[in-house]
Amino acid sequence: MTLCRVLGPVIATVKHEAFRGLKLLVVQPVDETGNAAGDSFIAVDRMSGAGEGDTVLVLREGTGIRQLFGVAPTGKLPIRSCVVGVVDQVSSQGASP
Repeated sequence: MTLCRVLGPVIATVKHEAFRGLKLLVVQPVDETGNAAGDSFIAVDRMSGAGEGDTVLVLREGTGIRQLFGVAPTGKLPIRSCVVGVVDQVSSQGASP
C-alpha cells in the first residue's frame, strides 16, 4: 500500500479495454506528514469517489489487483495501481523514527 494525494483526473477518449468505464487519477505518493515522497503515477479508482486533494491508499501489486478485479492468478491485467480507500486521518503517534 502507498499513501498518496490525488492530483487530478486523467481524461482519455481512447484507452485499453481493461480501463473502459474506470476513473483514472494522477496520484502523488506522500509521507505521513503529507509531503511528496516519490514520483506521481496513474491509478484506477473503481469505487472510492476520490477527488483532487484527497489522501488515498493505493495498492501497487499485480496479484492483489487481479484479485480485486476477479482475474485468475495466471490471468493478464494491464492495471498496476488501484485506489482502495480514502484516508480520513493519518496518525504517526508511537511510530519509531
